[in-house]
Amino acid sequence: MRHLTTLLLAGAFALAPSAPGHADEAPTAIKAGTGRHHEAHDVKAPDKESATRTQHSVSIGGHTIKYTATAGTLIIRDDKNEPQASVFYVAYTVDTGKPEKRPVTFLYNGGPGSSSMWLHMGSFAPVRIETASPEATAPPPYHLVPNGDSLLDKTDLVFIDAVGAGYSRPLGKATGKDFWGVDQDISAFARAIQRYVSLNRRWNSPKFLYGESYGTTRSAALVDALQDKGMAFNGVILMSSILNYGIRIPGYDEIYIGYLPSYAAAAWYHDKIPNKPADLKSFLDQVRAWAQGSYAAALAQGQNLPAAQVDAVAQQLAAYTGLPVQYVKDANLRIDLGRFRKELLRDQRLTLGRFDSRFTGTDPDAAGETPDYDASDTGISGAFVSAFHDYLDQQLHYHSDLDYRPTYGEINKDWDWKHKAADVKRPLPLAYVAGDLAHAMRTNPNLKVLSVNGYYDFATPFFITEYDLAHMHLDPSLRGNLQFLYYPSGHMIYLNTDALKQLKTDLAPFYDRAAPQR
Repeated sequence: MRHLTTLLLAGAFALAPSAPGHADEAPTAIKAGTGRHHEAHDVKAPDKESATRTQHSVSIGGHTIKYTATAGTLIIRDDKNEPQASVFYVAYTVDTGKPEKRPVTFLYNGGPGSSSMWLHMGSFAPVRIETASPEATAPPPYHLVPNGDSLLDKTDLVFIDAVGAGYSRPLGKATGKDFWGVDQDISAFARAIQRYVSLNRRWNSPKFLYGESYGTTRSAALVDALQDKGMAFNGVILMSSILNYGIRIPGYDEIYIGYLPSYAAAAWYHDKIPNKPADLKSFLDQVRAWAQGSYAAALAQGQNLPAAQVDAVAQQLAAYTGLPVQYVKDANLRIDLGRFRKELLRDQRLTLGRFDSRFTGTDPDAAGETPDYDASDTGISGAFVSAFHDYLDQQLHYHSDLDYRPTYGEINKDWDWKHKAADVKRPLPLAYVAGDLAHAMRTNPNLKVLSVNGYYDFATPFFITEYDLAHMHLDPSLRGNLQFLYYPSGHMIYLNTDALKQLKTDLAPFYDRAAPQR
């Protein structure tokens, strides 16, 4: 879910030293002609709530679970109680037991500008799309298969599309600018979740948020906003996180330090590490220590770093990244993401994927500076987009005159990045939400937070996530509520089916801990 290099471009303020391009969630659906349409030319969205329900079953852990799939719309209203947007969702609810006792999880992708289709079709719904990851998936026919790793045995699932993406649209006098911004988006999602909970009588259910990429930016502030409105949450799962969009200022080197372990993971995967260690985790622990120690201290000296230290740092940096020593020195010990993706496998005329560095692509010009495209985006987009349309029609029997927008580029282009953060008197010019999450954890000391990371993710590097979450200034009594998990995959961790299975295994005890049976 997070693919679409165009969307990522607006997000990388914090992470990419070159053109803006950081977190995102939606593959190149726009490039495939499935997303870019002007609002004025779109079919009018329905101004009444609707729901289409179908009955299904799935086998999870050797047990057959019967469930209802509900595809429909929620109407959210403004302060004058006027309809402001129609929000599309697909919910999966188990048919047995007491609904008010079952956990319910709200899931979404990010962008900004992405629908929830990527998480929906790839992760924990009762069905998922098969891909050839980390190879490019072949053209149709595609295969939707029962998902034995679904979370439906632990929680009901509600996948929500942001306003302007998927089938979600503004209503009445509302326009995109009423929803396309950090705080505007939080308000819209808060009202949609409140409406779903009220409509389905789930106020007493244990509640979770599950966001991916910019969806983690949303979750960190959204949980605080909802709790301020009286809706307490049991847990928040942050997959492939971006919690700080602070502008990168030339002369500050945190981004190079933050990316280094991800570079090292990619070099390890592609056998570019001399005397390659057998264990990736231990290797990355070593890289982390050097990055925040000797490397950070060296970069802090800037041009005043003595020549002997330049040589020593270049040697070690080359050893960790798989790049030539001279190339590292020519780059002033600072390797931009685009350059690394182009340089590591240049001798094979291959480039690395951005969302998932396991993927490789080819350019017409092997001597170029940066890759022409992201192979981890283009390699899966067609499968997800086509399979989702077929699934809605053939299995969920949901039909709409609207164009389903897997990703809508206008949203990202027009996004308002200002944010009124918790405990901050003035709005911030760019989203910083780790403080909102910290406030939510302090005011609800039972809130559990799980950070889920892919080693091969260049869109949201795990070391930067660790840094942001380590600077929430949590009281020691709360630090045990924050947990980290890591997988040999990229931004969309579930594309590695072995990682998906392990992630499901790891999430089960998290749900048990955050929502114990009473």
